[in-house]
Amino acid sequence: MTAATHSTLFPQVPDSADAVLEGLDPEQREVATALHGPVCVLAGAGTGKTRAITHRIAYGVRAGILHPSSVLAVTFTNRAAGEMRGRLRQLGAGGVQARTFHSAALRQLQYFWPKAIGGAMPRLVDRKIQLVADAAAACRIRLDRGELRDVTAEIEWSKVTQTVPADYAPAAAKAGRESPRDPAEIAQLYAAYEDVKRERSVIDFEDVLLLTVAVLQDRHDIADQIRAQYQHFVVDEYQDVSPLQQRLLELWLGERDSLCVVGDASQTIYSFTGATPDHLLDFRTRHPGATVVKLVRDYRSTPQVVHLANGLLAQARGRAADHRLELVSQRAAGPEPVYAEYTDEPAEAEGAARRIRELVDSGVPASEIAVLFRTNAQSETYEQALADAAVPYQLRGAERFFDRPEVRKAGIALRGAARFGGNDSLLDDVVDLPSQVRAVLSGEGWTTQPPAGSGAVRERWESLAALVNLAQDFAAARPAATLADLVAELDERANAQHAPTVQGVTLASLHSAKGLEWDVVFLVGVAEGMMPITYAKTDEQIEEERRLLYVGVTRAREHLHVSWALSRSPGGRPSRRPSRFLDGLRPGSTATAGRTAAGGAGGIERGIPGTRGSAPKRAQRVPARCRVCGRTLTDPGEMKLMRCDDCPSDMNEGLYERLREWRANQARSSGQPAFCVFTDRTLMAIAESAPDDERELARIPGVGMRKLTRYGADVLAICAGQSLAESTDHD
Repeated sequence: MTAATHSTLFPQVPDSADAVLEGLDPEQREVATALHGPVCVLAGAGTGKTRAITHRIAYGVRAGILHPSSVLAVTFTNRAAGEMRGRLRQLGAGGVQARTFHSAALRQLQYFWPKAIGGAMPRLVDRKIQLVADAAAACRIRLDRGELRDVTAEIEWSKVTQTVPADYAPAAAKAGRESPRDPAEIAQLYAAYEDVKRERSVIDFEDVLLLTVAVLQDRHDIADQIRAQYQHFVVDEYQDVSPLQQRLLELWLGERDSLCVVGDASQTIYSFTGATPDHLLDFRTRHPGATVVKLVRDYRSTPQVVHLANGLLAQARGRAADHRLELVSQRAAGPEPVYAEYTDEPAEAEGAARRIRELVDSGVPASEIAVLFRTNAQSETYEQALADAAVPYQLRGAERFFDRPEVRKAGIALRGAARFGGNDSLLDDVVDLPSQVRAVLSGEGWTTQPPAGSGAVRERWESLAALVNLAQDFAAARPAATLADLVAELDERANAQHAPTVQGVTLASLHSAKGLEWDVVFLVGVAEGMMPITYAKTDEQIEEERRLLYVGVTRAREHLHVSWALSRSPGGRPSRRPSRFLDGLRPGSTATAGRTAAGGAGGIERGIPGTRGSAPKRAQRVPARCRVCGRTLTDPGEMKLMRCDDCPSDMNEGLYERLREWRANQARSSGQPAFCVFTDRTLMAIAESAPDDERELARIPGVGMRKLTRYGADVLAICAGQSLAESTDHD
């Protein structure tokens, strides 16, 4: 369940641009009002990143700064794009384009194909497997079904990393990929696959991006036409951008810098598809003038869940770990995570189903519960266990809600009733909107009580029940609404793929759970060999498995259950052990050697306007821990001082007074308040640490790059006991 569906379904559209900003925290507000120049939002799980960027777009549109048709918001899934369109519509910015990379590129390619290439555009194929099978047959190479999937994945990776068949072997070796077959055979199959496509005049999804890139590179007139339309870009989940998508984004932008990217390196879990967080982590290097905003206030999860999430990343290694964000829960305390060990996998599934049955019986909606696992193959055991416990469920990754046959038929029935309801005997005795919808959908198979068991019949009922619930929410928000109004709302939601919530426990892989959240999450199969998965061998692969578990933990709002089984089957040898990622976190375990990563604190860093070229090197910030007692600091004031308020201060009073006097002079000469130069807390921190050089000064929270450049020389001179005149003469 997404944050959008968890909140009010039909909020009132804000009546002004300023009203769009209401309810945002200081960092989110900074994102929303930073409408010019490059902006990088480093957003931890549950920190409201979608809220921040949709309010940014809506504020710009409502304030007249951004024209709706000039904005292109890009994300990675149709669901996310649909949610973004739905939110923008609710904020009064419905004309903004929110699309996936592929959808935006396909639209442009279809429009410009006659002008750029001529003739009819090749047919786009949905699935590659049959084409790969035909390529293998042409090469006289036998592939079983599993190998077909693996070879297809290698071809997709090659294309998004812009690797041609002849370069596959060295590129795969450099990337540390374990080829499913001999690399020379993969290269041969890849080349044959491209030949098959050409012979049949078809293209695949990666070709859509490759061809759009080629057109924009070769035809400057077409590139200029696209750039004239889209002048402002927002990219969500930027840590998942592939080299090919990054190239397309650069071509869309041209020489401009009106770009806002949002991401979290700690949620990079798709590197096997070619995604890399390097574009996010290098953003400040490519755009030295960028405003960087860190969102660390977690509104989703309780402190107990957040503590486990932070603990997982505290032991992480690698570049993404160096830039991790330490979340700070904004919610009231909740229950501690529950850890459970079972003898075998069926017992684990039965234990989860039994607990879920208890939760549902106690009043927890089934739609607020999820069971998350590492591989899709684990799903069947839980489907059976939930069915045996008479608990409804739904599988993530099934067809989209508005594409389901029963939903399409229900829409036709509701549209007919809206037009000709006066002649429909079903509606003779009903007055209010929800009753009308229930009456119409009863003819499509909806009943007041769900059918017994699970399977297709139950899934159809769940779809219709979701429409009934949506009608009730719609009528509550808009009492005067008619059936025709509801049909119009459904049409808009279908266009935006903004689906209502289907009742039923969600069964999903950890990868497909990205971007979702529930009140209760069961993380199952958290054992060595499954988490991390057996084939994760390198340090980079192990760390991605850790990040995958982190994503799973941060899906939970309040209740988190973590479990594992000692053997796969009943009676099997109990040779498994809990995942190493839980060492030091679950009761009774010992912590493994870890590290404290930098960059944990939230806040805002402004770039130097107009700066181009390589970014100046910045001193790495120290962890947000008290320098006296070592306690982790979360209070912004304490983080400024780098110590607890009640820990003893070693501040140089004379230095503090000289800094205050200097600040007053600076404020008078610039005509701004004194705190805009440095806050009292920052001056106290400077007076306590008395930095000797720029590196030490840059470590102090509140001394960003801009202030370091502007005031650094003066502050260091004062700390050294020099007068500013002496410092100037010396320089």
